Amino acid sequence: MDLTLPTPTTDHAASAPARSARRPGQPSASGRGPVHGGRPGELPPVHHALVAVALPGLAVSAEHGQLTGHGLEGVYQSGRRLLSRCRLRVLDREPLTVQGRLASAGSARFVAVVRTAADPGPDPGIVVERSRDADGTERITLRNTTARPLHLPVELALGTDLAPLGAVVSGRPGPELPATVHGSGLRWTAPDGAQAHVTADPPPHDALASAGLLRWELDLAPGEDRGIHLSVHAGRPLRPAGRAGLPHLPGARAEADDPRAGKLLEAALDDLRGLLVRDPGHPSDLHLAAGVPWRTGRAPAEALWAARMLLPLGTRLAADTLRVVARTLDTAPGASGRVPGPLRDAGPHLPPACTGVEATLAFPAVLAEARLWGLPEQDVTALLPAAERCLAWLRTALDGDGLLPEPGPAGPVRRAETQAHAHRAAVLGAELLEGCGRPGADEWPDRARAMRRRFRDDFWLDDRSGGRPAAALTPDGRPLSHLGGAMAHLLDTGLVAGGRHAEGLLNRVRTEQVARLLGGPALDSGWGLRSLGAREPGHNPFGHRAGAVRVHETAVAVSGLAAAGYEKEASGLLRGLLDAAEAFAYRLPEMYAGEQRTEGDAPVPHPAACRPAAVAAAAAVHVLTALTGVRPDVPDRAVALHPVRSAPLGAIRFSGLSVAGEPFAVRVSKLGLGMVEEAAAGLQLGA
Repeated sequence: MDLTLPTPTTDHAASAPARSARRPGQPSASGRGPVHGGRPGELPPVHHALVAVALPGLAVSAEHGQLTGHGLEGVYQSGRRLLSRCRLRVLDREPLTVQGRLASAGSARFVAVVRTAADPGPDPGIVVERSRDADGTERITLRNTTARPLHLPVELALGTDLAPLGAVVSGRPGPELPATVHGSGLRWTAPDGAQAHVTADPPPHDALASAGLLRWELDLAPGEDRGIHLSVHAGRPLRPAGRAGLPHLPGARAEADDPRAGKLLEAALDDLRGLLVRDPGHPSDLHLAAGVPWRTGRAPAEALWAARMLLPLGTRLAADTLRVVARTLDTAPGASGRVPGPLRDAGPHLPPACTGVEATLAFPAVLAEARLWGLPEQDVTALLPAAERCLAWLRTALDGDGLLPEPGPAGPVRRAETQAHAHRAAVLGAELLEGCGRPGADEWPDRARAMRRRFRDDFWLDDRSGGRPAAALTPDGRPLSHLGGAMAHLLDTGLVAGGRHAEGLLNRVRTEQVARLLGGPALDSGWGLRSLGAREPGHNPFGHRAGAVRVHETAVAVSGLAAAGYEKEASGLLRGLLDAAEAFAYRLPEMYAGEQRTEGDAPVPHPAACRPAAVAAAAAVHVLTALTGVRPDVPDRAVALHPVRSAPLGAIRFSGLSVAGEPFAVRVSKLGLGMVEEAAAGLQLGA
């Protein structure tokens, strides 16, 4: 699926809370389901929606389980809503839903009850269970809990507009279409030829196309249950990519004294499998969509960052993702070598940033680290030309001072975050080229040194508290001093040969100061890292670049702080993230409000955040890898362990990993001592 958002200049959810205009009789967002206002640039709130995902399938339900046609509710396939209404009636009344929840990433489950006229007292005699799957199937089970036989009239009212997801988001889905009876169900056809089919087993006793009704007459003996199975499809059953049994996201386990670590990992892997999509032109290559429901089209930056964080589970997903992104590069002579990508809102202080620049800088870094984790040589060789094109673009894009500018309305802007990505690409790119015996490796260490020198001269702002890095330099060279979580990327220096982290843009003294700032109350909300400091002008706890907690950035901070030896700050952010995960039933959204944590409260959801989101789910693997300190160098047949000595989650065993294409497991004791329990033969183990 691919969704064009109402605001074409961004590829992210709106940075302010979405407002909703509730129509008369429409369920409210807080109680009965998602609604939408349809204003330009506004996204419908989904924080209370149950979103089941198995791309290209999606099922969005309210907690009551009925599909009413309001808001985003419906069953979607490949970006089109195949079913917008599915209202169940038993004994001529709607069941009373007592529970609605996600049973897995791809399935929502609802439990409801119905009282019969003969039921004594308040106890209902009929239990109704519904299981709605993102693949377009639904199972309705009715159980007679009374001591007498029951005759139950059952009715389903169905309807659809066959609207594209973008039209639904904008509040202009179009009218419901007329149905026709087809086989054991109903069929709808849109003016553009798109179709939706609903088939039922057992077949209904009556099918009324004019009203979109399917009816059954069911007889249930005492204690008996009967089921109705629905299938919604566009002409043939859906085959989600993540359910094909492919080895892109194998099972991994985390067993810790703090059991929440294992629950977070389990939920994250479930979500990630639901976000897997195929490259249309090369169906054997899978990559991750950025998130649902808004961002299921191609998003190379998020796909690459997620693949990088998931390297401990194996290199297959990274290889596929790199191939998918490489195909977007223009290989014509004189082409720029930059990955195409839309703009992303950068918050109140900076103009939008190009995600294509971020993806271009990520490409050589992801390939270099994938090689260290054991990406097969033939894959590395095949992907090297694309990495070289990305580095060639970086060479031409750097200015005379060794910094990387990005276009802005008033002239080129030099963001600190972008300089960190560029420096990582240069350092890891040099290692990649040298390790593969390719020409050009010698120039990049010199360029990286120039970047470090210029960054240290131009980006550091001294003050009485110890100073801070500038967030960016304006076109006239003026530093922007606002404090934001993006500085965490300065600590993400990348993995190089020998199980070492590369040198970064900061020296040791300034690294210590950045660690202090990341762990301080201005940025650490208690639930994770704020994207903008609490006292900065323009701070908005719901702004995704203006104060909200961004899970990916928090995970980057945890990993960078742990690698640099600042375990207290890393552990504080890690515990906050884990506490937030527990509050979100371990399905972390891409972001949530950066409100300051107080005793007894809970993290506040962002109404338009993607959930699940690829980088938020992959963060579970990233922080656990940082905690256990696994650092491989497969070309040198070695793997090092540098666990967090303070063991913030107690003893932990992380298994189901893959190093050099073979199973890998590590255990860290309560004293912070690491031990490899399973590894490929011939790997040299050490610290």
